[in-house]
Amino acid sequence: MTGDVYSVYADDLVHVVVKGETIYSISRSYKVSADDLMKANNISDPSKLQAGSRLKIPSSAANAPSPAVTTPVVRQTQPSVNITSYRVVRGDTLYSIARSVGITLQELLDLNKFSSNHVLRVGDTVKIPVRGSGNSASAQAASGLFSLRWPISPKDITYMTGQMGVVVEGNNAEPVKSITQGNVISAGPWRKFGRVVIVETTGGYFYMYGGCESLSVNVGDKVTSGTEVGKLGVNSVSGKPQLFFMVFQNDTPIDPALAPRTGANVKI
Repeated sequence: MTGDVYSVYADDLVHVVVKGETIYSISRSYKVSADDLMKANNISDPSKLQAGSRLKIPSSAANAPSPAVTTPVVRQTQPSVNITSYRVVRGDTLYSIARSVGITLQELLDLNKFSSNHVLRVGDTVKIPVRGSGNSASAQAASGLFSLRWPISPKDITYMTGQMGVVVEGNNAEPVKSITQGNVISAGPWRKFGRVVIVETTGGYFYMYGGCESLSVNVGDKVTSGTEVGKLGVNSVSGKPQLFFMVFQNDTPIDPALAPRTGANVKI
């Protein structure tokens, strides 16, 4: 993952090098100079950088957002619009879906980053806004989203603004459980998301569980589906118990609703 796999101990940010990365590419990702990055890690020959190495990111990057994780945008002037996933059935068209949820075709295309000639197929997943229970398509999609296995029992699920990640509202101190088996590659505090656990699984997937008040696992631990990785904390911005959940495959963020889950797709 380019700039996406990291460990945090106290306020130190540690980047795990993957195949194909260079000192230059990593320095650009974190907005620090290559020289500073080499000095911080006592590197004299950048050509000998190896995959799996852990690089300490200089403190000068402290104010730069992580390439994978940035603070969700909180809009004060407009009410937030929940985004959920709708699975396409026979007879659906992009126009009919847009009309059923009360938005224009162009708005639906923009929301999903579809081109104007996008081909819709049965079984595809389309992002749509949830505007209330009176909308049948939104209600159907929301029902499907909430029926999936999530790290906590969701009271509400919203997509992060500008990111392929979700905020799942739950109960304070509720157990946060892994939805897959895998290895813990990071476990520690992160100034923007409380305490964070990252689990690596087969297939190049990385699952990030953020917003924990306390952690129940350590780096190197093996987890299975249902293993408690921490206790949910209260978000200092919203004042609500919220889990920040992101999934990456290699260096690409994916919709957490579509990420592989071990076992049946039911609530934990």
